[in-house]
Amino acid sequence: MHYDHTAIPDAELPQAVEPVFAHVVTTYASEVNKTVTMWRAIPDALLEFRPHENTNTLRTILVHQLLSERRFFAEFAGLDEPPVAELLPVGDSPTVAAYIENYVRFARRRLVQFAQGTTAWWLMPRQFFGGLERERIWVFWRRVLHTCHHRTQVQTWLRLAEQHVPAIYGPSGDVKWAEADPTYSLEAAGRGATKGS
Repeated sequence: MHYDHTAIPDAELPQAVEPVFAHVVTTYASEVNKTVTMWRAIPDALLEFRPHENTNTLRTILVHQLLSERRFFAEFAGLDEPPVAELLPVGDSPTVAAYIENYVRFARRRLVQFAQGTTAWWLMPRQFFGGLERERIWVFWRRVLHTCHHRTQVQTWLRLAEQHVPAIYGPSGDVKWAEADPTYSLEAAGRGATKGS
């Protein structure tokens, strides 16, 4: 799949000290790139849009992503994170590009720390919400899923606002290409390993 924009190219990824955790580095960068792709589709004039009074605005979702990701990785994973005062863009009504700039800058900083993680570091128990204790790798994957949730919110808000929705995993309702092979049929779903393999 070809993306119109890649915030963090593969060539710029730090190498994991333990190859078994290289997937953490590439996965986090990939998720950041997908999130940036979705955020770039938000017109600045639409930042205060929300489809219902009980939902967050697009701006609030972007703010929450920056704040909550910092909290997850600082409090629950023990990463060296930037001071809270640096998280949000300056001004009363920052642009989408300003949120993206901060998001990518903080992500690059995390990638270096993820790449340095050893097995002992990734498997170290950490405190989580509600007094739970979970391994650092578990906290990482929980954060990836949380980010997916908020990215889907943005995607949905864009669709409800009748805006272009970019492709991030494969074809979207707005983006198609000839080589795409989405799984919408039993034949497609049946490809791969045979029973008993």
